[in-house]
Amino acid sequence: MSDFDLTLLKPAIEKFIPMGRPGLLPALHAAQNIYGWLPEPVAAEVAKSLRVPLADVHGVIEFYSMYYNTPTGRNVIRVCTDPACGLRDSDGMLKKLCLQYKLEPHQTHPELDLTIEPSPCLGLCDQVPAVLVTNGNQAIEEFTSTKTYRPKSPVGGTLRLLTKNCGGGATSLRKYGEYAALKKAKSLSREEVVEEIKASGLVGRGGAAFPTGIKWEGALKAEGDVKYVICNADESEPGTFKDRILMLDDPHLMIEGMCIAAYAIGAAKGCIYVRGEYPYIVPVLENALNEAGRAGYLDGFEIEIRVGAGAYICGEETALFESIEGKRGFPRVKPPFPTTYGVFGMPTVINNVETLSNVPLIISMGSAEYRKIGTEKSPGPKLFCVSGDVVEPGLYEVAFGASLREVLDMAGGVTNGRNLKSVLFGGAAGAFATSDHLDVKMTFEDLRAVGLPLGSGVVMVFDETRNMRDVLKRLGKFFAHESCGKCYPCQMGTQRQMEILDRIADGKSREGDLVRLQDVGWTMTDASLCGLGQTAASAVLSAIKLWPEIFVDSE
Repeated sequence: MSDFDLTLLKPAIEKFIPMGRPGLLPALHAAQNIYGWLPEPVAAEVAKSLRVPLADVHGVIEFYSMYYNTPTGRNVIRVCTDPACGLRDSDGMLKKLCLQYKLEPHQTHPELDLTIEPSPCLGLCDQVPAVLVTNGNQAIEEFTSTKTYRPKSPVGGTLRLLTKNCGGGATSLRKYGEYAALKKAKSLSREEVVEEIKASGLVGRGGAAFPTGIKWEGALKAEGDVKYVICNADESEPGTFKDRILMLDDPHLMIEGMCIAAYAIGAAKGCIYVRGEYPYIVPVLENALNEAGRAGYLDGFEIEIRVGAGAYICGEETALFESIEGKRGFPRVKPPFPTTYGVFGMPTVINNVETLSNVPLIISMGSAEYRKIGTEKSPGPKLFCVSGDVVEPGLYEVAFGASLREVLDMAGGVTNGRNLKSVLFGGAAGAFATSDHLDVKMTFEDLRAVGLPLGSGVVMVFDETRNMRDVLKRLGKFFAHESCGKCYPCQMGTQRQMEILDRIADGKSREGDLVRLQDVGWTMTDASLCGLGQTAASAVLSAIKLWPEIFVDSE
């Protein structure tokens, strides 16, 4: 216990002490950057300094997968094993790395100060198999042949509205230009800005598709000493990487959208919550915020960057609030809703990166012009993350109404001239399409009519040679790993689902497994507290409809 030198810790967490409990996650990040893990004396000192009960500190450490309470190397190699990377033998890469350094997964090499571990989705589905190598949350090169890490993704499509500055590196304020949309918004009343967003038909692009203007209107009318605008950049859905590209290549577009939202509802504080697997984005955002601040665009609107620590559940808005407040990311029971009782109990607007990036576009061109893009019920541009067995995985911007066939053609079609087996729409929480759906229009209404979710824009392609049992096994493992455990239907259901899918993938299915999967799936869907459990079986249930035979007979 006394072997740990705490002299470096105290100055590292000093700036978080006045924050109290909300400073817990950044303080733990700072501490882990020093020691590589969070031993008991370090946790105790953080608890004492921030005046947080030690039991609560341990609860937070154990909740987030990127905090370690056992000795772990400062250098960590994380190999994604989710579906898109699994198609490119990420399991083999993990095994190769472990053999190279004579380690087992999760084991630490004492001399190299190195740990290798499998990881859920790293948000790099267009660059598979994905490996993230970190040293104190800073990218390093020592253990891989890759250059200093800053992912670059193909950007295409029939539109370049949201992605006009994407594909060529970070856009400076000088290149971006003045915040003209913010200037225009401030020439209007708050109510007029909200009405313009409502008239545009913009809905959330993170998957829930809630009308953005309605959300803003609720926060505008709510009473509170302080109001908040939160950017949900905890992009953790397997198959999704659009927000990563927007933040890396055009951060000012999102920041301008946040500023307009802040003006519209009268918010003085904001926060960009970035997933822990995106450490390389933080310097880009910090630089953009400094540029915007020096130019006077923030104008009393204080934006903080908060980095997560590995928890898919924190993409759920109320779980994200809990994380910002220094707690485990457990979803809250609703109502009350965030617009009246959000982060720190104050009225809060929370939108994801793509949603906020639409806002300057709407204000600049006007809602009437914006609605000319797309369809009547699904207006505007949409970003689709195309990955898997296509020639050119990447980010594609199209108007709502393009067909699945058109989007796949933009990505060069299925690789090696093979036939299409299926497309996973919406990510792990989505559903499977087949070649019968190639001419379905990519809109909320058209996809809903055929039982497919638009979700966050995931289009993950599988060719005719792929083993769908293996794909489902990976999805089952993902949800079992990411369930927060707050509600029993999800906690137990994801575990049972994973066990059954593991058996089926190994060719050891039992009589009644098909019925068990359906029972577990519908129970989670109907009884879970939040969207994670409610959609944890969506892809499995859709696969049962399409390929019931794979759940019974061994291959």
